[in-house]
Amino acid sequence: MKFLLYISYDGSGYVGYQTQKNGRSVQEELTRAASDLFGVRCDVTGCSRTDSGVHANMFCATVEPHGGGEFATSITADKIPFAMNTRLPDSISVWQATEVEDSFHVRYSVVSKEYVYRIYNSPVRDPFEVSRSWQVPKPIDGKGLEAMKTALASMVGKRDFAACMAAGSKVTSTVRTVFEADVKSDGKVITVRIRADGFLYNMVRIIVGTLLDVAYGKISPDSIGERLDSLDRRKMGRTAPPDGLYLNRVFYE
Repeated sequence: MKFLLYISYDGSGYVGYQTQKNGRSVQEELTRAASDLFGVRCDVTGCSRTDSGVHANMFCATVEPHGGGEFATSITADKIPFAMNTRLPDSISVWQATEVEDSFHVRYSVVSKEYVYRIYNSPVRDPFEVSRSWQVPKPIDGKGLEAMKTALASMVGKRDFAACMAAGSKVTSTVRTVFEADVKSDGKVITVRIRADGFLYNMVRIIVGTLLDVAYGKISPDSIGERLDSLDRRKMGRTAPPDGLYLNRVFYE
């Protein structure tokens, strides 16, 4: 038996999703809570690896007995969210659970994922935005916002995004397909949204950092295609901090 969990979390107090030796992880908390709930050692597998400080509005993970077998406690899927949440810290919440086939793989079955990045554009700190957005003090005007939209639109489609990948990454292919991308402004908050069939390490954060340089006129929006074609990380902008990044939605067949 295997359950699929839908989860949200504030990643500011964690070293990322995946269990690591250097600090507290989301996976570690989920595994502890699931093992306590089901009465056996459990394996919790996530749909992605989020970095230290990165958040999730929607994260998917499967839970199953370690090494196969059965759970020691019988519980229906609709009762799992409440039962798990009583065993989890306030920064992590399971908001839905469903039973899936044993053949279902939470990571390999994903057809696309959507990330959002929040920029808090104000010189004055908002305590409710700390660790949940990137505070950018210099104003981004309407012209800058339009330039960001133009630059981001040129990234939609199937192409090699090697220029948007952190150095030292080990992947077999750097080709990705971006299905949708947009930039929206709501008062002081600017939100960048990108949906793709996959993402390279730091890809969204590098894109956002590049868009900021575009907004301030340091990079021409019309040069983005040429910069991407160079496959050179140095041709793109800075890497935005993790605070404003959220895994927003996960799409399955």
